[in-house]
Amino acid sequence: MPESVSLTVGGRTMTIETGELAKQANGSALVRYGDQNVVLCAVTASDKPREGIDFFPLTCDFEEKMYAAGKIPGGYIKREGRPPEHAVLSARQIDRPIRPLFPDGFRNDVQIVATVLSIDPDLDADSLGVCAAGAALALSDIPFDKTVAAVRVGRDERGEYVCNPKLPEYEAGGMDIVIAGTAEAVMMVEGGGNEIAEEDFLGAVEFAHGEIRRIIKAIDELARKAAKPKREYPVVKVDADLERWVRKSFSKDVAKAMRIVDKQKREIAFGELTIDEAVARCGKKDENVRALLQDSATAKEFHKIVKAMEEDELRTMVVDEKTRPDGRKPDEVRPIWCKVHYVPRVHGSGVFTRGQTQVFTAATLGSTSDAQRLDGIVDLEDKRYMHFYNFPPYSVGETRPMRGPGRREIGHGYLAERALMPVLPPKDEFPYTLRLISEVLESNGSSSMASVCGSTLALMDAGVPIREHVAGVAMGLILKGSKYAVLTDIQGLEDALGEMDFKVAGTKKGITAIQMDIKVQGITIPIMREAMEQARKSRHAIIDKLAETIARPREELSEYAPRMIVVKIDPAKIKDVIGPSGKVINKIIADTGVEKIDIEDDGSVFITALDGASGEKAKQIVENLTRDVVVGETYLGTVTRIINIGAFVQILPGKEGLVHISQLAPTRVEKVEDVVKTGDEIMVKVVEIDGQGRINLSRKALLGGVSANGDYGARVARTAREPRDGAPNAAAPGAPPTRRRRRPHGRRDEE
Repeated sequence: MPESVSLTVGGRTMTIETGELAKQANGSALVRYGDQNVVLCAVTASDKPREGIDFFPLTCDFEEKMYAAGKIPGGYIKREGRPPEHAVLSARQIDRPIRPLFPDGFRNDVQIVATVLSIDPDLDADSLGVCAAGAALALSDIPFDKTVAAVRVGRDERGEYVCNPKLPEYEAGGMDIVIAGTAEAVMMVEGGGNEIAEEDFLGAVEFAHGEIRRIIKAIDELARKAAKPKREYPVVKVDADLERWVRKSFSKDVAKAMRIVDKQKREIAFGELTIDEAVARCGKKDENVRALLQDSATAKEFHKIVKAMEEDELRTMVVDEKTRPDGRKPDEVRPIWCKVHYVPRVHGSGVFTRGQTQVFTAATLGSTSDAQRLDGIVDLEDKRYMHFYNFPPYSVGETRPMRGPGRREIGHGYLAERALMPVLPPKDEFPYTLRLISEVLESNGSSSMASVCGSTLALMDAGVPIREHVAGVAMGLILKGSKYAVLTDIQGLEDALGEMDFKVAGTKKGITAIQMDIKVQGITIPIMREAMEQARKSRHAIIDKLAETIARPREELSEYAPRMIVVKIDPAKIKDVIGPSGKVINKIIADTGVEKIDIEDDGSVFITALDGASGEKAKQIVENLTRDVVVGETYLGTVTRIINIGAFVQILPGKEGLVHISQLAPTRVEKVEDVVKTGDEIMVKVVEIDGQGRINLSRKALLGGVSANGDYGARVARTAREPRDGAPNAAAPGAPPTRRRRRPHGRRDEE
């Protein structure tokens, strides 16, 4: 029978159900939240451990189905395929808090699939996916002792924390942070904001943890009623005799290798600690150990023991001896050097090097139509700022196939993207699409934060008027019993063997992006506070280095960057600029040589040109197309055609008026062609727009020939009644009536 529990979270009812859907999985849970949000999560595990591996094979998927938002996928293919970026990031948010909580040595394949069945497009379901996964694991027979849940935290206009805000709310409040944890501690943090103060961030974490405890309490209540008994799963354990022998025989080698400063030399030293070397060291009394080392089933345990020894040695160095493998103090940043405008052709570029981590970032400026269009279940705006992170194998001295970006690359790119968003100029001030690519050239830890620094350099070199320098640093944690050490600017070894990777990016005013992953069962608020204070000090020092390289954005854009000109027009006149089947806008592009013209529904016209002259020419045409003709104003017009009673003059694109023959010159004109010819440019003044919208013009008014009372209409009427070529006056008594022919658009042609 289905079971459920309910509670109020963030002003909405959250209901967690089980026993009705996906019953063949090891565990499943359905989370309903508010009126529209439903997420189903199913977890399964293989019956046997995967052989020949030394890691936990966990797979997390976040399935975004377009039907959940009542949409059909755009484009030619109408079936969901490769997960979009948002789904990848959401899957990572499920994986990161859950992975450390499985038993050590557990090697069964585990798959967690969270599927969004229904969604309010203004409410992100990623945190609901974590709650559903935590509930499904708690209800399953898979070994998993601690319950996990997550919430999103934002702020309202008063600065008060809001649980699970909608998109407009956390955009307006300048804070968007997802926190996941157990009842005892925080496991994962992901988010950012508009230069958040450290204490405000910690306050958000504490606020979130209170809500998380309430959700976990409800999940545990449901588990007591409906959970399956936990099954016995084989857990890979290291042979005790082998471990004692390896630790005794290789302790000095590990300690010596750990103290080698250079990464490559250190890895060579660790690489010499092989099974063959271990077999060679076995004496006559170690025949049982030799047999274990030569057995393929237990040979991999040797490497696991050596890795554990490396972790222990690192703890001893950092916590007890207060020194790090490269000789730095715990709060010391590696040496930094930077350069900008490293290559000539790109719009902006920067190289940021910190120790043995080096990133080259290139910035490219494009038009508004170059923005990334997002077709997903959440109503997110098109992205005008994109940051992509590439991690080629040579950056760590390895070889491997180079294919599309993996989840790690997508996650690191998004983190760097989020870090710079708050300092970008608004679209109406800088109407460009920005695409940044960070190429990791060398990596020894903290390459994602180096990408943030490289992005600042590249944007400033490109002339993008960002408000502040943004820098990032990765913090680490080493635990040894009840003692610990917080490390600033961790390198690869400290990341791999340590307990925490806490990335903090921002300006000198506050935090713009943050991400925390841990390998233990939770981090306390006091440790986070200490880490953030060290991160703040080091971030300020790194920003000073960036400012020494380039103090402010360049005044001029790169000569290779397109020029963007913005024109604001009445939305009702967009059709005048586009024309039938785009003929008008295409003609403007062809006549002026601009690259493209983009028009938005609010009347914003974005002109992209390679040079200012063509852009200004296109701007003038657009303005003229949408200008209103005003009585009393003067225009330079072109004579388009001539009739007996005057000349038609185009004064604006698509707008022409009649200069009556009597208004061509101060003196009497016998024949229109005596004064103007088709194609002539003449200055005219608008003297009347009649009730039918017809425009009457005067050239004579600009030559001093208007009557004292300015009664143009009366004078035109008198002139029109004068006989022509001996014909009787149309107004004379007994004269036959004349018939007036009209052009299809209503303009009088001739009498």
